[in-house]
Amino acid sequence: MAIKSYKPTTPSRRQMTVTDYGELSRVKPEKSLLEKVKKHAGRNSYGRITVRHQGGGNKKKYRIIDFRRDKLDMPAEVMTLEYDPNRTAHIALLRYEDGEKRYILAPNGLKVGDKVISSDSADIKPGNCLPIANIPLGTVIHNIELYPGRGAQMVRSAGTAAQLMAKEGAAAQVRLPSGEVRYIKMGCRATIGQVGNIDKENVNIGKAGKKRHMGIRPTVRGSVMNPVDHPHGGGEGKSPIGRPGPVTPWGKPTLGYKTRKHNHRTDKQIVRRRNGK
Repeated sequence: MAIKSYKPTTPSRRQMTVTDYGELSRVKPEKSLLEKVKKHAGRNSYGRITVRHQGGGNKKKYRIIDFRRDKLDMPAEVMTLEYDPNRTAHIALLRYEDGEKRYILAPNGLKVGDKVISSDSADIKPGNCLPIANIPLGTVIHNIELYPGRGAQMVRSAGTAAQLMAKEGAAAQVRLPSGEVRYIKMGCRATIGQVGNIDKENVNIGKAGKKRHMGIRPTVRGSVMNPVDHPHGGGEGKSPIGRPGPVTPWGKPTLGYKTRKHNHRTDKQIVRRRNGK
């Protein structure tokens, strides 16, 4: 899908680019697969901000996505390709032979009218879902389960893809988009192909207002605050932060401070970390 730019009628228009949605179907979303989304603006049940930089944004409804792909051995036809405001990837509306409709993440190359299926003996083509045990080595996959039957939890963003590297006993080695190589159980299901909307990473937001439409509020640097507001604040002009390393507003180390637990129970599933160690 291409990137679209505009004539520089304003300073922000000069920078801004958007995804060309010409390949998507011009239809309204399937009403039976919509849910309301309540806004919280980063506040908890006491009304206190627990997640900063959230609030505002356009109203949107959640599209119910079939991450389990548990309707087995029944072909489905791709009815539409649609935009989803809740994720970077586009989605595809499937209609099964019994009339049921479901949304799935649209893999790259999927077109309206194509047939897809979730089956242990499905062909190796984009959109089909199989157990990892039945997928050939070297195949590009996405929408991967961590636990059989729980539903896909990994490799769901636009343009991402993993690769099946090896099979050893009851587990397979999968290289994730980050470069991490990880053991995945053979019974876990994955979808063939790469997630669509590949050009998403090349889109330039261009103006502050577009971030506000997304529900993201401004992030102010600590170094431009007063000392009462942030440990980096104060000083005349551009001052050094006066600390061995950067910290959060509450004095905790940040920017490179490792937060993963030591001896995590899933450490044994990681063959090679994303930083190559």
